[in-house]
Amino acid sequence: MESALWIILAGTLVATSCGILGCFLILRKMAMVGDAISHAVLPGIVIAFLISGSRDSVTMLIGAGLIGILTTFLIEFFHKKGKLQTDASIGVTFTWLFAIGVIMITAFAGQVDLDQDCVLYGEIAYVPIDLWITDGGTVMGPRVVYIAGTVLVLNILFVSIFYKELFLTTFDPAFASAIGISTALWHYLLMGAVSVTTVASFESVGAILVVALLVAPPATAYLLTHKLKQMILISVILGVLISISGYFIALLFDGSIAGAMAIAAGFFFALSYLFSPQNGILIKKKIDMVEA
Repeated sequence: MESALWIILAGTLVATSCGILGCFLILRKMAMVGDAISHAVLPGIVIAFLISGSRDSVTMLIGAGLIGILTTFLIEFFHKKGKLQTDASIGVTFTWLFAIGVIMITAFAGQVDLDQDCVLYGEIAYVPIDLWITDGGTVMGPRVVYIAGTVLVLNILFVSIFYKELFLTTFDPAFASAIGISTALWHYLLMGAVSVTTVASFESVGAILVVALLVAPPATAYLLTHKLKQMILISVILGVLISISGYFIALLFDGSIAGAMAIAAGFFFALSYLFSPQNGILIKKKIDMVEA
């Protein structure tokens, strides 16, 4: 039971962080940036390991975070300067950087105790045994809970304090520029937050689940409301429900917990797509039949 609580708590913390930032990604039509970052940071992780000789999470986070920010810069550079569409810029950047990371791991395979599967596809089921133990031998609990909790607090502070700037640069970048708010600065700050959140999460809960949590809850909330604050709140609530229901689905079928959580995210989206009061397909058909 204790292990289940730790797994659900870890999933909830990650889902909440991803949901808060994912709302802005959905509205900016950059939903797949999280997927790009989760793959593109691989060379940063390898470089951090080669420099430090350690698999310490903080070292990995710094290395991956820097490459994550570089990824967002390159995506924007190719989009603005190279005149590429955003999706093309994302595809070119993350495949190139990911390939570099794979080659680096292959080249240093004999010296580096690191592999891309471990880095990219962490297993949330291992959360209860990945413990933070102090030098005095005190067991503080799962390490990922502290990391994910810290990232969540930082994301909440970031969005709360700078809500006006994020709101304006998301919905009306021309007006934001006219009143002196730098759209480029806030774009990179948001992408930096996404980079840190993605990197801090995927080693423990898995890259696929992180991408699912960045996209599915905000997309579901988008179908349910047209108000940003409500969208963020609904995304957070959905993140909690996805973590709880996903765990018990995995328990029922003896399957992957991360996979089950991603399936739960898809299930909630499907319900919203069909039955949303404002945008639901079945609701719209019913209204059209009544009006006819």
